[in-house]
Amino acid sequence: MKSPLPLLAACLLALAPALPCAAQSAAPKDDASKTAPGAKAAPAREFGGVELGMDRDAVIEALKKNYLFSYRGPEDVSLLPSPNQSLIEVSGLSFVKRGYFQFYEGKLWTIILVLDPAKIDHYSMYTTLVAKYGEPGLLDPKEARWEDGSVRMALERPLSLRYMDMAVYLRLRDEAKAGQSFAEFDREGFLEGL
Repeated sequence: MKSPLPLLAACLLALAPALPCAAQSAAPKDDASKTAPGAKAAPAREFGGVELGMDRDAVIEALKKNYLFSYRGPEDVSLLPSPNQSLIEVSGLSFVKRGYFQFYEGKLWTIILVLDPAKIDHYSMYTTLVAKYGEPGLLDPKEARWEDGSVRMALERPLSLRYMDMAVYLRLRDEAKAGQSFAEFDREGFLEGL
């Protein structure tokens, strides 16, 4: 029986989002993007060729090429009840059980990868991410989180990895707060009119 170690090593490389692997582009980066020796990389904006900010068609093409996903076509795409939002939910293969790719105004703003605990464990994921990105800015029983102001990457329990565009997140959060404030104001006006 062959040892599973080469496959596990390949997965860890694939799950360390900015490392080149078969499913990712290995385009050289310019000197300005290199980190100093000993410095940790900023949280990743992409996984397997799918990058935050991409439009839906580009994400679909990347998913078709990625060996970790089984994209079936339009049946994997759905609209969300929130305005200007859609979601691609795709079955995973191997280490990824499911992938969720959420769009706002046609651009990818969240990637959620639900991982298979029978094939990869939380500790391996955590130590790989710490080696690449340094200690997390937030560590609690539910998640370890790395942020740089533009991207949030979180390893969540039981075993999922989330990438989030913070500009879109803050915008949606502020819109939700404004809607909530209006609802509270409307409620107060209603009660005062009784």
